[in-house]
Amino acid sequence: MQRQLIQPCLLVLTIVLTLSSCFNEPDYPDAPSIDFKGVFRYPVAAGQGVGQPRRDSVVITIGFKDGDGNMGNDIPLAKADSLNYAQNGGWGNYEIRTFRLVNRQYVEARTPVNNFLFFPDLTRGKPKGAIEGTLDFSQLFAYGNVNRMYPTKFQIRIRDRSLNASNVIETDTISLPYPD
Repeated sequence: MQRQLIQPCLLVLTIVLTLSSCFNEPDYPDAPSIDFKGVFRYPVAAGQGVGQPRRDSVVITIGFKDGDGNMGNDIPLAKADSLNYAQNGGWGNYEIRTFRLVNRQYVEARTPVNNFLFFPDLTRGKPKGAIEGTLDFSQLFAYGNVNRMYPTKFQIRIRDRSLNASNVIETDTISLPYPD
């Protein structure tokens, strides 16, 4: 009788131990790392009236991993935090560089993308620890009176509240309007 009870108990214990070993917290570095997921362009209908031109919305999706989970900031940003970012490279949580193809060579382009960009605190109210997920960044590109479509790509990196910067990733190329 005892032997019949021990075998099922051992089986249940083995299953519990196996399942619990599947849920170990990941061990990521404290500096975030990112990978490119996608870049998409969506036409936005022109608004009614003056000053509402046709626009394209560009959405860039990246995946991230961070070992200590200190990603993002309280929005609006505290003055001291803003000063800290400004004094350390002049960019926020995102650094985005835009390149367009001109004469068969990619050159950095001036765009409406501002590099003092932030995303909200991704772990607000949660315990410190490793996190991973995706971030979407969206930007509008307006059409002017005379436009030219250029193949365009972006280089992106992010950083956490401790100012640890990630690796740099590059997006696929998409065509976007630029005033001529």
